[in-house]
Amino acid sequence: MAIRFIRNLREKIILTLGKTEQESTSRYRQAKLSWQKKKAIRGSIRSALLVGLGVLSAGFGLKGFLMPNNFIDGGVTGISLLINAKTQISLSAMIILINIPFLLLGWQQISKGFSIRSIVAISLLALAIVVIPYPIVTNDKLLVAVFGGFFLGAGIGLTIRGGAVIDGTEILAIFLSRRRSLSVGDFILVFNILIFSFAAYLLSPETALYAILTYLAASKTVDFILEGVEEFTGVTIISPRSEEIATFIKQKMGRGLTVYSGRRGFGKRGESDIATDILFTVVTRLEISRLTNEVEKIDPNAFIVMQSIKDTRGGMVKKRPLKE
Repeated sequence: MAIRFIRNLREKIILTLGKTEQESTSRYRQAKLSWQKKKAIRGSIRSALLVGLGVLSAGFGLKGFLMPNNFIDGGVTGISLLINAKTQISLSAMIILINIPFLLLGWQQISKGFSIRSIVAISLLALAIVVIPYPIVTNDKLLVAVFGGFFLGAGIGLTIRGGAVIDGTEILAIFLSRRRSLSVGDFILVFNILIFSFAAYLLSPETALYAILTYLAASKTVDFILEGVEEFTGVTIISPRSEEIATFIKQKMGRGLTVYSGRRGFGKRGESDIATDILFTVVTRLEISRLTNEVEKIDPNAFIVMQSIKDTRGGMVKKRPLKE
């Protein structure tokens, strides 16, 4: 009887533990799904806000600066402005019509969600140009070129950050770069050279030159928005005094750090097979001077390699509290 009682008790305990574990797993899955849903909603709201701000900014650049002065830009927007200037066909209609082939290409080459967001963004831009009474800010040609390009570039950059485009040129460039040796930037440059050449022929060389200035202002603004205020630089440091350098980076600069195990190969002292630690960290361009100066104090012969980084995800990129 006692043995049977113990067996029954053990089975009940096992069943109870199993149910508890299943309930715990179920609660974890529910919490995870809830967190994923909230994250997706926040991401969608953020994307919608960025696209909305991008559309408003691009519309302001077009109606407040470029259109009243018959200026053009590069890309699909430039083609639309050029046709509008010569034929007086609605700019909103041209922006939608010319972007359609690029959006269909994006549907096949990138994703359906991207194309749907881009269709919404381009439609909103066309609507904003028709509906919103943007004020004409200035007729000064230099100010029109610079600030028209700035607001248009800000609109393009914000829209890209929101996961869409209001100019389909980049889609075509990505598609062609996969089939040729030229880069995306090379294709966009060639595309815009053709647009500016037509502008010089159909309008005037002066207008084409101002269009180049507008394009440069827009492209720099796009780069600034996409890369952020803090442009990051990856720094690789090889030194026998790597431990002291790592301590400085972690404790004084408050930056994350990765240590690789490596071996010395060939350098000023000839061939070597000594094991060494290789340090890698990511800093802003404003911190490069401080880092290199300190490394030179610790080891004047340290080998330092730096490369620009477009963007970072995960890890400890942002600073932690510093130790004075």
